[in-house]
Amino acid sequence: MNVMIFSKYMNTPIEIKSKNVQDAMIFEFHGELDETNADKTFTDIYSSIGDFKSKKIILNLVELKYLNSKSIGYIADIFSNLEDVGSKMALSNILPEVHDTLELVGILQIIPAFATEQEAITSFTVA
Repeated sequence: MNVMIFSKYMNTPIEIKSKNVQDAMIFEFHGELDETNADKTFTDIYSSIGDFKSKKIILNLVELKYLNSKSIGYIADIFSNLEDVGSKMALSNILPEVHDTLELVGILQIIPAFATEQEAITSFTVA
C-alpha cells in the first residue's frame, strides 16, 4: 500500500492521502473543504487520476467534516468524467453531517456510497 499526502493548506486544513488497493485508487479526506482549498485540492486529485479511462476511484470521506458547494461540484464532475468513459467511482466512510449535505443535494442518488472502504472496493467487482 502506497500512501502519499497531496496537500495541506494553512487557511482551512485539508489533507488528502492517496493509495492504491487492489485496482482501486483511493483518496482519503481529513479536514474541511471550502473556498480556500477546494480548487487546489481537486486540481491535485485530477492530476493524480490523469486519464479517466479504466479507473476505479473511491473518495473515502472518513474525516471530512465539511464541504462546500464548489467541492460537491468537483465530486459530481469527477463522477461524470469517469462514467462517460465506463469507469467507476464510489464514496465511503461518510460522516453524518457530510452525509446529510450530500443527501440533500442529491449526490447520493447518483454516486454509490458505502459504509466502509472495503465495501466500496468490493462493489467494483460485482457485475
